[in-house]
Amino acid sequence: MGAVVLALAVGVAAFTLLLSHRLSASATSLARAQAQAAASSLDIRGGRFFPREVPDQGTSPGQVWVFAGERQIEAPNASRAVAAAARALASGPERAETVGEQTRLYALPVVENGRRFGTVVSAVALDPYQDTERTAFVGALILAALLLAAVAVLSRWMLGRALEPVSRMTADAAAWRASDLDRRFDLGEPYDELTRLAATLDDLLEQIAASLRHEQRFTAELSHELRTPLARISGEAELMLRRERAADEYREALGSIQRSADTMARTVEALVGAAQQEAGLTRTTSDVRDVVSCAIGSSRQNGALVAIRVSLPDEPVRVAVDGQLAERMLQPLLDNATRYGRSVVNVRVDRSNTVASIAVDDDGPGVAGDERDTIFEPGRRGRASVGHDGAGLGLALAQRLARSAGGTVTAEPDEAGGRFTLKLPLAP
Repeated sequence: MGAVVLALAVGVAAFTLLLSHRLSASATSLARAQAQAAASSLDIRGGRFFPREVPDQGTSPGQVWVFAGERQIEAPNASRAVAAAARALASGPERAETVGEQTRLYALPVVENGRRFGTVVSAVALDPYQDTERTAFVGALILAALLLAAVAVLSRWMLGRALEPVSRMTADAAAWRASDLDRRFDLGEPYDELTRLAATLDDLLEQIAASLRHEQRFTAELSHELRTPLARISGEAELMLRRERAADEYREALGSIQRSADTMARTVEALVGAAQQEAGLTRTTSDVRDVVSCAIGSSRQNGALVAIRVSLPDEPVRVAVDGQLAERMLQPLLDNATRYGRSVVNVRVDRSNTVASIAVDDDGPGVAGDERDTIFEPGRRGRASVGHDGAGLGLALAQRLARSAGGTVTAEPDEAGGRFTLKLPLAP
């Protein structure tokens, strides 16, 4: 609005100056034409000139003085100041002069055959021109005010429409809570600066939400993985404090506590390794045979009640995954197999062109066809888990860790028993 006010002020000033100049030139032209008409009515005889026809001063648009040298021949009824100014112009060159602010005089020498016989001075009143100038100035001010008001209304409407997405985004952001991770501004396909800003903020919110979900998932997985070793440590410590024991019993209990602490340390390192794997910060490799051996050892240490049969290749099978991380992927599959299997669990390692596969089979109730994908969702458990403890996070953790390393975990529906396969990319 300030810019519009400045532009209108400059425009009105320029218009007024231009109009004043044009009106002044028009008054001068009229006075000149009037003097030329009067000069053409003079008759020069014997070195003197005489008016052929004396115009009626009452109907003449202006006033005319006729001078022969310094002598006044014709003079209208005019004020002393105007008459004195006309007399002063009688001996000068052709020129215009303004008397006060009311009268424009124009002096026109009368010359014939190179000889000057006298001067005709014409006077034109400037009142009509000044009235026109004032009227035009007032009209320009009124028009500028109307334009300013129209621009103000139109600008407010346009800016209101243009900034409506910002108002909506502000209201949405004020209504959101910290737990509303899925809320977005969602202004549609970007088509201008504000909608592109909204789309950029939506992308940023998506990244923040993904980071928060990752932290929540990491916390849940950490809690799930640490619950068993913590319970074992707590139980051993409680038994040690209940009564006095022999040195061998204390040594055995402390050994169990140390093994549980080692399990916790490996779990934390595996989860940290998974986070680093997702961020692309690790490039380590491991042998699948060692991974399987460690995972089976942990399952037996946790009290597996079924037999575990292993089929490993003779040659090393190196995968592009850290060993502890691969063990955390495999451990939930083994734990489920030993928990739900009736008598035996079979673990087999195969190798293809670019992938190493670890198949875990058991002779338990198996996985139903409609549970093939849902059992990998956090907190979801299959129908076979009824009567068994668990939080439903183990398979979700295994699948996420596998995907972070470029692998997969799948379940094959089979009522004759469970079959889970972990596939990992081979190291280059």
